[in-house]
Amino acid sequence: MTTEQHITFTDWLHDSSRGHGALPANLIQTLMVTAEACRRIGAAIGQGALAGVLGAAGSENVQGEDQKKLDVIANDILLQLHSDGSHLAGMASEEMDDPFPVPHPGSEGAYLLLFDPLDGSSNIDINAPVGTIFSVLPAPNGCDARDASVFLQPGSAQVAAGYAIYGPSTQFILTLGHGVHAFTLDRYSGELLLTQENLTLPAQTQEFAINMSNQRFWEAPVQSYVADLLAGKTGPRAKDFNMRWVAAMVADVHRLLCRGGVFLYPLDSKMASKGGKLRLMYEANPMAWLVEQAGGEASTGHQRIMDIQPSGLHQRVPVMLGASEEIAELTRLHSA
Repeated sequence: MTTEQHITFTDWLHDSSRGHGALPANLIQTLMVTAEACRRIGAAIGQGALAGVLGAAGSENVQGEDQKKLDVIANDILLQLHSDGSHLAGMASEEMDDPFPVPHPGSEGAYLLLFDPLDGSSNIDINAPVGTIFSVLPAPNGCDARDASVFLQPGSAQVAAGYAIYGPSTQFILTLGHGVHAFTLDRYSGELLLTQENLTLPAQTQEFAINMSNQRFWEAPVQSYVADLLAGKTGPRAKDFNMRWVAAMVADVHRLLCRGGVFLYPLDSKMASKGGKLRLMYEANPMAWLVEQAGGEASTGHQRIMDIQPSGLHQRVPVMLGASEEIAELTRLHSA
């Protein structure tokens, strides 16, 4: 298919004959600005050492993690572009302690945007894939976006979610609750073009993603599950499994959506006091919805991720998502 035959992201959003129907103007604006922010972030990443954007920023985020220069640059791009419109009431970022209200003289924004501006930023300096994850929630009428509580909505309340992955090509993956769709950046025209509709995640898989260096800290159910996978054809699963780990959730979930699999960042004894490693609002909820929309499942091991009522803006949770048969087995082991 030639470039001329691909529908642009803008036209796709405005095409009410698509499964998403007619979208509210403010939601279209939110998604278009987010996509443009991701295009600019991808361009900054692509310049790398030529633009002096690699390396540490010399600061920490709210999580107590060292920030990369591009963490700060990506966060600023998203804040600046969205601050120019009237489509949002406020934003919240993994990189900021508090919400960022968007001023609207004479009007109120209809949505709240939450994002991890640069997921997997430890990969930047080695030129490995990184990404941006986002979630869009409805803004309660008359809400004060300075109040973090207005953001504390379960994942089931999301009206849009997705990510951009910056790899050999830049792709923008999106769900509006009617399947998962992939758009690829044409580097010549600067347009995002629809390249795949309705990504589907098989119920069965022989591939899993987990950080094996944490094995000694895992709880018993995950220890048992991974041991069965590693036993291969001679074990209880009677088939061999491959393990993959990119150390960027965006890249590991993207692989899963493209060819199947299961991704785990379970609770372990190192993170028990924090509730887990990954952030519910910025990572777990949007990725859970994408996986469910592709036919998979997403769980903490005890509960569907999107049913969790958030207790804090930076709440962490265990994450297990992907092929439905694997998530069912993990849930069984956790309830045993």
